[in-house]
Amino acid sequence: MRLVLRLLLGVIGLAALMLTARLWLDPAMAGAKLGVSATGPLGLATLRADLAGFFGVVGGLTLAAAIRADARLLTAPMLLIGAALAGRVITVLVQGLQPEMVGPMVVEAVLVVILAFGRRSLVAA
Repeated sequence: MRLVLRLLLGVIGLAALMLTARLWLDPAMAGAKLGVSATGPLGLATLRADLAGFFGVVGGLTLAAAIRADARLLTAPMLLIGAALAGRVITVLVQGLQPEMVGPMVVEAVLVVILAFGRRSLVAA
């Protein structure tokens, strides 16, 4: 079971790092897929810095936790994804739920559960 959990965490970490690379290489295209558009150099820099930074930290720490079997490394990714989910919930409360919002919210909720399970199940080094 721990091996399956570590593999799942590794896949999550790699996926987040791949998204980071896409944001660095082509921020306009990657941002558009996330529903964000850049207007000019500042917008492109923001996508590269803020969004890629978010996914880079989540991916790097999750992958490191999977490789090292260190539960402590999952705390920050779990909090970051949880904060993102909270922001989406606030948007739903303020502006209402739109169909395109459901998918990302489900993904984030599932990720929080997986990261929390990993945080609880892996041995802290």
